[in-house]
This record gives sequence, C-alpha cells and structure tokens, in this order.
Amino acid sequence: MSAAASSGTPLWARDGVDLAWLIRSRQASAREVVQACLDRMEAVNPAINAVVLSLADEALAAADAADRAVAAGEAVGPLHGVPVTTKVNTDQKGCPTDNGIVAFKDLVAQDDSPVVANLRRAGAIVIGRTNTPGFSMRWFTDNDLHGLTKNPWRGDVTAGGSSGGAGAAIAAGIGPISQGNDIAGSIRYPAYCNGVTGIRPTFGRVPSFNGTSKGTRPISSQLMAVNGPLARRIRDLRVAFQALSVGSPLDPRCVDVPFEGPPVGRPIRVAMVVDPAGRGGVHPAVADGIRAAGRALADAGYLVEEVEPPRFGEAADLWTAIGNDDVMAQLAGPVAEYGDAGIRTASRLWMAQGSGGFEVFRQALATREKILMEWQLFFEERPILLAPVSTVPPYPHDRDLVDEATTAAMFAEQRGMLAVSVLGLPGVSVPVGLADGVPVGVQVVAGRYREDLCLDAAEIIEARLAPATPIDPRG
Repeated sequence: MSAAASSGTPLWARDGVDLAWLIRSRQASAREVVQACLDRMEAVNPAINAVVLSLADEALAAADAADRAVAAGEAVGPLHGVPVTTKVNTDQKGCPTDNGIVAFKDLVAQDDSPVVANLRRAGAIVIGRTNTPGFSMRWFTDNDLHGLTKNPWRGDVTAGGSSGGAGAAIAAGIGPISQGNDIAGSIRYPAYCNGVTGIRPTFGRVPSFNGTSKGTRPISSQLMAVNGPLARRIRDLRVAFQALSVGSPLDPRCVDVPFEGPPVGRPIRVAMVVDPAGRGGVHPAVADGIRAAGRALADAGYLVEEVEPPRFGEAADLWTAIGNDDVMAQLAGPVAEYGDAGIRTASRLWMAQGSGGFEVFRQALATREKILMEWQLFFEERPILLAPVSTVPPYPHDRDLVDEATTAAMFAEQRGMLAVSVLGLPGVSVPVGLADGVPVGVQVVAGRYREDLCLDAAEIIEARLAPATPIDPRG
C-alpha cells in the first residue's frame, strides 16, 4: 500500500495540489489517483448526474503516460496527473461539444479548445465532461439530452448554471478541479450553490475559442464571456487559474499580464456591500455570511468599510440592455429551432426583461465604459469589494420558468454577479456556510487583472468559514 493510501484520506477526497505533490514525489501513482476519482464518479454520479460523459479509458492511458514521465525524471506541470473535468460546451478533441442540445450530440470537436489545451499542458488529466443547460444560458442545469443535474447538498435545489455539472462534480468528489465559463454568473453561481470555489477571470486572461462554432461572437459575449476554473479549495483555484492563463492567437482578447500585480497600500481596504444598490431582498443568511466574511478579513488585518462602488445597480441593469439585444437576440433563432422547452421558456422570460433596440444598446455600451472607469478609480482607494454572489440561497429547480415577474425578481437577486460580468472584472465565489442545509457564499471582486488580490482575500475567508467538501450526495 502506498503512503498516500495509508494516510486515512482517500485519494479522491484530496485537493489537487496535494495530488500533484503525491504523484511528483512518487507516493502515489497517477493511475491510482485517476482510478480513485473514476471509482468515486461511478459511486456518486448516478445520484447527481453531474458528469454526462466518462472518459475512463482515455484518462487511464494518460495516467500511465504521466507515471512514465515521473519515472523518467522529466519536467512536469503544476497539475501533473491531477484529474479534472471539462464542460460539454467547450471543444475537446474527440468529444461532442453538444451544449446540452439533442441536435448537437454528434458535433465532435477535431481539436482541443485553448482552455482544454492549457489544462493538458499543465499536466491535468480529463476524466469526464460535465452537464450544462441547453445553450448554457440558465442558472439551472437541465436539458433534454442529458437530464437534470442535482445539487449534492439537497436534491430539490439547483446545482446552479450554467456550469452546474462542474460545481456538483467537485462538491461530490469527482475530481478536485473543473473547467467552466461565465457570462452572467455561470462559474460563480454553481460554486455558490455547491459550496465550492470558482473564479470568473478578467476578460482577456483566459483564452476562449471553439472550432465547432462557425458563427461570429456577439460583441457583448466578447466583453462578458470568460472561461475559468472551479475547485474545492482556493489553493487549487489559484494553480488552475494560472495554468489556464496562457494566451492563444485564437482569442484576440488575450493579454500577457503577470499574475502578481503591483503592491497595494496596507492595510488593504475592503468595500463591503450587503445590499447592492439598496434594492433589498437580501436573505438574512446571505447578509450574515457577508458580514462574517468581512470580520474574517478584518481579523486578518484588512480594513473593512461598508461602502458601495458607484452606480452598482445601474451596472447590473446594463446586462439586459447590452446582452438581450446582442447575445440573447443572436441565440433566439437556434433556441427556437433546436432548444428544449426549458431554454425556450427561460429565454422568452429573459428577453421580457428588456429589449430596446440599437440606440439603447449603443448607449449602454457607452455607459458601461464610464461606470468601469468609476469603479477602477474606486479600486485605487479600496482594492477589494466584498459583495453577494446572490442575495438569496440557491433556488428551487426551474424557478426561471415561472413568469416574467419571477424572472425579474431573479435578476434583482443576481445583481451582484451581473454587474461584475458587465464590467469584465474578476470575481471569486467562496462559500461561507450553510442555510437550511444548502451552501451560501460571498463574492470577492477587484480591479482588472487583480485576481491575485481576490484569491488572497478569498483564501482567508475560506479558512475561517467554508463548509467541508467533498460530501456524499444527500438526496
């Protein structure tokens, strides 16, 4: 028996940083690690339906190659031999990029997307593909092709979306790291719902490109859509984010920016926002979690002040003004032709929140630039923003399919995520506890390219408040 296997903690339950070290030091083999996570997948995935395509044979072959590299003394990457999952809306060579749509189940990618290539370059081994809602445009993960993904904490609430499969998988121990993407909270919200961590990077940090997508990307998608990792622990999130942040000529937004930014003044000032824009509707458990996170940072030497960046609510409102006449309008035809009932209804109710035509779109883009400038100036004085991911605990399934008023309420409740998406800023979702057995968390935001500041603060919050994962699915 290996030293790792005899230590008491199963390999599948260990963090990615631990696993990479065990493999490099030859205390465990990559094959042992990958097999442990595959066994965990077989044990728990039927209860949650997070992984919709197992890549067991391919993963074990990659693990054997990883072990040969270690034995030969070759240089290895920071995630060498670490099992990860990727999302079914992201190109991976030989796998369908189905995006949760029945009509796309045979749309097989010929090449890895840059984000998958970056994971492999870092040594990660992909063990499976995770579920998403149809066209990846809901805060819920369900579709006619793969079915419903359940939250492992409580089966009657959403696992989040659109990277709901990614969040549920790592919460339940199916690998320590997952790849996701985020245009309106699709990394941060699943992290929130599943009690794990996730980072939405600054746009341009992590490359995005799918060769299976033949059309042009909407302007607002170019401004707001990003790839990034989810992980059980911030230290894994940090390593995975840096591994993913290798540019590609396939994404002209990519910039080469050092991970560590210039020093900021000490003590680092934190702007804590419990009720963004003063619009109310903040659940007591969410408010308590934000204040607890603020106390954790204050105890660690940060200067925490309850103050709000300029025009927070207006920034959140810009999502519909920009996205509805661009992303959602471009998606309307494919949704009508190929979408399941869920995405068709959700899209209709989403579009009902506002569609003003070209002049509204043009003015919204101009306003976005002005607000972003004001926030950047705000971050000069207070480099960290602590705010809600969502102002309410995770929703019951299909709450976005009820009616226009319910969807409008959801947009208000998700305003913390929407504002950050519109402005293209980095945000880390970190859990802070449980409410009625379901996770809640907070969002740590900073200025452009200051993911380092977000991760440093999130790691302190995690150490004091985060519930333990992985967990066994609880029905």
